[in-house]
Amino acid sequence: MGRELPQIAAALVVVLMLCVVVRLPWAGDLGMHAATVQRFRHSLLHPGNPLVDADTPSPYHSPWMLLLGTVAKLTGLSVFVVLRLAALTGLGLLVTGVRRYVRTLSGHRAAPALAFLSLVFLWGPLLFNWSGFLGLNSLALTVSYPSVFALGLTFHFWAWLTRTVRGEVAWGACLGLGVLWALILLCHQFTGVVASLGGLATVLAARPARGALLRLGAGVLLGLLVLWLWPYYDFFALFSAGADLEAVHRPLYQHLVGRFGLVLLGVVALGFRLRRDHRDPLALFFLFGVLVFAAGGLTGHYSWGRALPAALIPAQLAAALEAVSAGRVLVRRGWACVLLAALAVGAWTQAGTLGYAVPRDALPGVVAAKYRTPWAGYQWIMRAGMRYGDVVMARRFPARQIPAYGPYTVAPGYPDFFLPDAGRREAAVERYFSPAAGAGERRRILREYGVKWVVGGSEAPWLRRTAVGPGGQVLYRVVS
Repeated sequence: MGRELPQIAAALVVVLMLCVVVRLPWAGDLGMHAATVQRFRHSLLHPGNPLVDADTPSPYHSPWMLLLGTVAKLTGLSVFVVLRLAALTGLGLLVTGVRRYVRTLSGHRAAPALAFLSLVFLWGPLLFNWSGFLGLNSLALTVSYPSVFALGLTFHFWAWLTRTVRGEVAWGACLGLGVLWALILLCHQFTGVVASLGGLATVLAARPARGALLRLGAGVLLGLLVLWLWPYYDFFALFSAGADLEAVHRPLYQHLVGRFGLVLLGVVALGFRLRRDHRDPLALFFLFGVLVFAAGGLTGHYSWGRALPAALIPAQLAAALEAVSAGRVLVRRGWACVLLAALAVGAWTQAGTLGYAVPRDALPGVVAAKYRTPWAGYQWIMRAGMRYGDVVMARRFPARQIPAYGPYTVAPGYPDFFLPDAGRREAAVERYFSPAAGAGERRRILREYGVKWVVGGSEAPWLRRTAVGPGGQVLYRVVS
């Protein structure tokens, strides 16, 4: 029974996540991804900007979003049903990918389950949520995001690459790996960086022959060609992203011990692995991740902090594997006890995730206190007569959700460096809601951007109160 406990615990986590998918809690970037599916559902060839009424490309126009938009268009399913299907797919890819990759590192029956538990629980005593990071609470809020889909593909990519470099490095496998690598990068660019660092570590650890390196290089070239040919946005233009991207990611360098302190157990495990094998792939992977993360902090390129999973994932996996691969029985049992204690701390930190699967009232008080209420959404504005493509004047918080239902907002609710007049639009919204703005200026702004609706603000002769939503938010129709 003892050996089955990790499998049972991992299965319970998966069941919890399936319950979360049913409820699909809204927080963070869900509105952006829903809006992107909306645009593809409306036009597969020319989706335009996901958030504002402008014909610009977007890095969110990925192959995965194109497929989801196609599903929505062909089936007539609502965008949020399609996102639930996306969540199921991403979760399935992640679970099977972790299993396949861990099988390349250990043949122990419990290793995949322990690895999965470490990936979701071995974090820190301070709750941390961010797209592309696999903590349980973060996963619950981002399970329908392209980042989870890309992470699932990434584990499959590492498993395939590991088996390829250990055996006969065939042309077909190398070219297929190149296409898969490009697909990951197009679907979620930051996860693509993590996938690349892990792939590099895998190849260096295997020390393939020169001929094999040439075939692998051909796969890389094919992947670069796919990136260059992708028609919906210029992948290589992402390297010139502006300062806004760095400001958004600066918090990744704060509270490191509180957020990731339990991962230090994995760092110790990596030291043991490195002592046994100086080319251990997990140790090399961790080193690359640390170097990129540290370089971002030292140079002010804080977006490089999104490479942190390249350090976290190998350490978390190493912590799990040491419980089944350490030399002596007593050492393994001692390590397993320490790992179990660390996992328990991590699980308690993220216990509020249960609130995304069951009603908060059903939770014990100490657990309910850890639960963070998701966003309510803006379905109510659509019931008031708003239509697809209507332009809405709204502040940033509602602007993060309104486009999910089909309308546009004047300014994007998220940074968009592909939108040349993003700063001007944000200034227009700020000016419209400013108490210092006059009636003439406000009406000019509404006319300039073709605004048909306003969420919030004060009464005006050219506005008709149409509906009142949660928190007393007022929806106005522009009547003249």
